[in-house]
Amino acid sequence: MSPHAPPLRGSLPPGGADPAWGGPAPDRPVNDTPLIRLRGITKTYGEGNTAFQALKGVDLDIQQGDFVAIMGPSGSGKSTAMNTLGCLDVPTTGEYLFRGVHVESLSRDQRARLRRRYFGFVFQGFHLLARTSAQENVELPLVYRGEPAALRHSAALAALEKVGLKGWEHHTPGELSGGQQQRVAIARAIVTEPQVLLADEPTGNLDTQRSHEIMELLWRLNTEQGITVLMVTHEPDMAEYARRMVRFVDGVVASDVRNPVPHLLRERQPEGDSHVA
Repeated sequence: MSPHAPPLRGSLPPGGADPAWGGPAPDRPVNDTPLIRLRGITKTYGEGNTAFQALKGVDLDIQQGDFVAIMGPSGSGKSTAMNTLGCLDVPTTGEYLFRGVHVESLSRDQRARLRRRYFGFVFQGFHLLARTSAQENVELPLVYRGEPAALRHSAALAALEKVGLKGWEHHTPGELSGGQQQRVAIARAIVTEPQVLLADEPTGNLDTQRSHEIMELLWRLNTEQGITVLMVTHEPDMAEYARRMVRFVDGVVASDVRNPVPHLLRERQPEGDSHVA
């Protein structure tokens, strides 16, 4: 965070209650303990003859600092999986652990507080308030959290600077390009300093050049800020920015592979060098 912006969160307590969301404090990672762990996750919509099982026993571990591209055809379960990972929905059966906290056992209010505390969201649509400045759009999550005005202002300016929009804080969405609007949306998602950024088709409304610019921004947030990025995409060339690619088919994880040389690292390799030191 910018040295001019006061911190939005302190160190997590090792145990007891986390006052930021009212539930138990998530454990700190220990060795290879996953940030997120899904075990036997199912999700069924409807009942009886109309029941549809969107997820069918999903197991998935996500480490802190990972960058995961989630892919699959329409109806594969990837969107349901993202809604589950983002605490927007609960599984029908199975376990979802976020740093040791059983998310599936939380109340709706607890899930909402956990979501506000630890997760940021970016969507294909920018969802910006049309007559509101970039800075005020970015401040909205902090308004909902009841943060004081001085902290909101400084944190929003710091977030806009992180996404390359220093000096654009007073512009409304109509005065910005599509790529700039998505940058404002990303700044809004990271202004609360989330541990996890969930991006659902973040380049879906952008041309090729702007799409690569947004992916480079997500890459920097992952590598420089340590934010765990989970991204749904239909575009293989955008998925190449990720460190890991998970593909869903018919409600299950069909493949889960590491990307040995993500896109930006590949571009920076000397010609003829086939590995990353």
